[in-house]
Amino acid sequence: MKAPTTINDNASEEQDEESSVAPLPRGVKNYMTPGGYARLKAELVHLLNTERPEIVKVVSWAAGNGDRSENGDYIYGKKRLREIDRRIRYLTGRLDQSEVIDPTQREATDQIFFGASVIYAEADGQPHSVRIVGLDEVDTARGHVSWISPIASALIKHCVGDRVFLRTPAGLREIEIIEVRYEAIDSA
Repeated sequence: MKAPTTINDNASEEQDEESSVAPLPRGVKNYMTPGGYARLKAELVHLLNTERPEIVKVVSWAAGNGDRSENGDYIYGKKRLREIDRRIRYLTGRLDQSEVIDPTQREATDQIFFGASVIYAEADGQPHSVRIVGLDEVDTARGHVSWISPIASALIKHCVGDRVFLRTPAGLREIEIIEVRYEAIDSA
């Protein structure tokens, strides 16, 4: 028979979840664009200054209403506080480890590095566009890929006109680099 879950059991589950959230690969820096850094910083400030204080008020009010075991406001509020605190720890750690690189400050080059906006073509001639960003800035719908992703790894250090091979689950694909730009990457 399984023992009932205690508060300490929940704490250890949360620590396990926290440690499994997108850790940085060993020896890898947490590169970010200024926009990505600003977005994470704004989220942290919002959690600390707005959302957490509001939830603390609700939990405090609910705790004063008596029996906490069946008090939905109290139970949900405590759960939400744990989620917020876990996110605050995560954001604080990521921001502390970050190295901000502004692509607009890079000297003119057609070589691909972090922060580059790249247009490439596959064998069918269809152009594709990607922006190489930090791990916390990935948004595939907008073409923002992590600098350690397979496509970025294939492109980095190559120049306009180069043909490179991209390793995919379907096999190797040859792509040609058409254009490289270094411009501000919005954080939205």
